[in-house]
Amino acid sequence: MTRDWRAGMAADPLPVDAVLDRIVAHVRDHRRLVLEAPPGAGKTTRVPLALLDADPPGRIVVLEPRRVAARAAAARLAAQLGEPVGQTVGVTTREDRRTSRATRIELVTDGIVLRRLQRDPGLAGTGVLVFDEFHERRLDADLALAFAWETRGALRDDLALVVASATLPGARIAALLDDAPIVRAEGRTFPVATEHRDRVDVRALPEEAARTVVEVLDDPATTGDVLVFLPGVREIGRATRALAGITGTDVVVLALHGRLSGDEQDRALRPDPQGRRKVVLATDVAESSLTIDGIRVVVDAGRSREPRFDPATGMGGLVTVPASRASATQRAGRAGRTAPGRVVRLWPAREHAGRDAAPRPAIATDDLTAAALEVAAWGAEVAELALLDQPPDAAWEGATATLRELGAIDGAGRITAHGRLLADLPVHPRVGHLLIHARDRGTGRLGTELAAVLGDRDPLATSPTAPCADLAARVRVLRGGQAPPGTRVRRAALAPA
Repeated sequence: MTRDWRAGMAADPLPVDAVLDRIVAHVRDHRRLVLEAPPGAGKTTRVPLALLDADPPGRIVVLEPRRVAARAAAARLAAQLGEPVGQTVGVTTREDRRTSRATRIELVTDGIVLRRLQRDPGLAGTGVLVFDEFHERRLDADLALAFAWETRGALRDDLALVVASATLPGARIAALLDDAPIVRAEGRTFPVATEHRDRVDVRALPEEAARTVVEVLDDPATTGDVLVFLPGVREIGRATRALAGITGTDVVVLALHGRLSGDEQDRALRPDPQGRRKVVLATDVAESSLTIDGIRVVVDAGRSREPRFDPATGMGGLVTVPASRASATQRAGRAGRTAPGRVVRLWPAREHAGRDAAPRPAIATDDLTAAALEVAAWGAEVAELALLDQPPDAAWEGATATLRELGAIDGAGRITAHGRLLADLPVHPRVGHLLIHARDRGTGRLGTELAAVLGDRDPLATSPTAPCADLAARVRVLRGGQAPPGTRVRRAALAPA
């Protein structure tokens, strides 16, 4: 029998509890709402359940920016009901689908909703869309909100939209949604003592972070687990090796990033079963949406990995940049969720004010080819869409030129039959073009292998001293061959997606 989740509110009160009735009333009466809720307010933990109690028609679909956040939020919500994930609360991501006919709350990634909107603009069966952590400003979330707003105006005036943000001013979003009501919740964070380090070798940030972790663990005045923010998986690997000597009966070092399996991610999120202190080495997936029990100290390397696109070359990639002030605040808040905490920032205090106030929206920095295809498939002009920021003209023109080159749109910008096929594939249009042509030419296996390599499943780990850009070598590894000298096989990339 489903547990009454409100019975647990007295034992674990959250700031958002004070405004739950207002949230439900605005969603019922206006079918649109902007929720400003800083880290620790409990918006992900409480709001979907409060909406469920109001018994809206259709499912409550909650968009999370990352797969690990969707899985973790689903587990937390289901636990409050005393159920496993897959009953009242379900989850759907690229790698994990646990839903049933009984599912009323579904946690999904933003790309999943984008696909659903393209296939069924009326979103049959969905009653409420909750855009969680919208301040991250991911392309798929921006487009999904714009498309859902058009759906609400043209097909589904009963569809309710809730946009929740921790750091983005709610007034901008409210204006976009026809002056939607704004509800503000207070945050719950305990005092966090902040320290800056003046002398840090940025070329050795993982090792600097590891030395700081050892210092923190040796400090008798500091208790609890340690969360370390590093820009990427490679840096996490370097820090793990630097910390190899401290593992033992008292400490366990764990990684947390999007490439890990669900079980590996869960190990980082849960208390250690042997009662050891945890050191969690994470990318920015741990900035928001996730609750990691026991964290009292944050060590912040102060860097983020963000997409950047160069319209002049038509190439994009990830670059490492200083983390914004908003990101630093989010990260520090992880140390003060349940008790006073401590954050050590590996950059000088004098540099902090000069950092960007917030992360740049992906629509301003990313490769827009896939976004342009989504807009063409939707049948709209980008300037007509309810977007917080319009894309740069040069980047958008470059994206549409690429789509014309691929045969995905015609000279008037209308999507073609080939473009429809590309839009149905969960890969970049260039990679989808490769897959379709490989299939048509009888080389589907090779096309799939190349698509895997060109996507996010490179099977080779290389280094600056042993670089390898050979696609043929990667295909051989995928087929069971040996890695070239100086490289190694990334086993996680060979696991089924």
